[in-house]
Amino acid sequence: MPEILKAPTPAAAAPGGDPGVKARVTEIIGDIRKRGDAAVAEYSAKFDQWEPESFRLTPEEIDRIIAGVPQQVLDDIRFVQQQVRTFAEHQRNSLGEFEVETLPGVRLGQKQVPIAAAGAYVPGGRYPLTASAHMTIVTAKVAGVARVAACTPPIRGEIPAATVAAMHLAGADEIYLLGGVQAVTAMAVGTESIPRVDLLAGPGNAYVAEAKRQLFGEVGIDLFAGPTEVLVVADDTADPFVVAVDLLSQAEHGPDSPAVLITTSRPLATAVLEHVDQLLPGMPTRDFAEPAWRDHGEVIVVDSLDEAFALADTYASEHVQILTAQPRQALDKMTQYGALFLGAGTCVSYGDKVIGTNHVLPTRGAARYTGGLWVGKYLKTVTYQEITDPASSAALGEVCGRAARVELFEGHARSGDVRVAAAGGPRPSWASR
Repeated sequence: MPEILKAPTPAAAAPGGDPGVKARVTEIIGDIRKRGDAAVAEYSAKFDQWEPESFRLTPEEIDRIIAGVPQQVLDDIRFVQQQVRTFAEHQRNSLGEFEVETLPGVRLGQKQVPIAAAGAYVPGGRYPLTASAHMTIVTAKVAGVARVAACTPPIRGEIPAATVAAMHLAGADEIYLLGGVQAVTAMAVGTESIPRVDLLAGPGNAYVAEAKRQLFGEVGIDLFAGPTEVLVVADDTADPFVVAVDLLSQAEHGPDSPAVLITTSRPLATAVLEHVDQLLPGMPTRDFAEPAWRDHGEVIVVDSLDEAFALADTYASEHVQILTAQPRQALDKMTQYGALFLGAGTCVSYGDKVIGTNHVLPTRGAARYTGGLWVGKYLKTVTYQEITDPASSAALGEVCGRAARVELFEGHARSGDVRVAAAGGPRPSWASR
């Protein structure tokens, strides 16, 4: 039986979110539908203390903002975006188009068509989060999306220059200094100054996530997302200090971010707990990391790695880090995760910031049925059909007529009948002309 050395608090483990968030988001979306730009401006002033003449940055404003960004920051942004672009290009190249002749003169085909317009939400509010620009905008552009509108909020009333630079260098066609529910709603439904998009992508707080949930269907979304999650599977070869550092690196995302350790080594588990207690007081992001660890942190000891992998799969965690002697075993043993990080040489922070795989990933168990954001999310797999052989058309028409009448779909059957007749078959008895 697993031994639980640290469990989440009962309140943290309870299902369900804040009903007040849902109601408030519903109200904001409804107001923006009715009043458009005027409502967007009011919410921006209320929530972000931001009241510009125009939320969209002009090319001249973008150039001026980027000019104030240190060259090293710009170089690093370009480096990371190239990693994201390279991986996304490999994903795009893995998606094939084909045409096959299934019967004489019957050609069926598949094409990958990019969506026309995407909205990228790059969160901010407290800190500039440039990486989300790479993940949402670069990937969309690799897919071939013609128009990418990108929104990011001001940070305490100031323009997040590095984020704007990242959005521009990623290839955003429109950049808006606008955040929160008002940003994703404006992109989804359209206003006088912000044309609507076809798909929303990017992480955000509970209000942004709820807005995307409510808008889904009217507009596509990347996935339903909640707080960042990390789960570490470790054996006795892992360094407990590194495990503690990696757990806290994700806990700093927010006070509701789960951080879980499943290990086959009780001594490692106790050492990790001690290191966390030593590290937390000195963390600059303690205000987030401490409540996250206190309320959502877990440490579990199991008897074997097979048991560890099986238990980890039940979490379907967003990020799963494997710190074991043979980390690639997880590729065969596990199936429920947003992304795997194999071995001590990599970590979730690399995935978040620099390595090139997409960091917009499923949370709250959604990894049971979906992966994360990828180039294919911006593509529509569409099909086409063509018949040039009259005999094949007639043969299919006969089957179509019989199959449709079984289902009492007479109109469908008649579409088949007329093609049988066009190929030289008998004139349908129902035809009056």
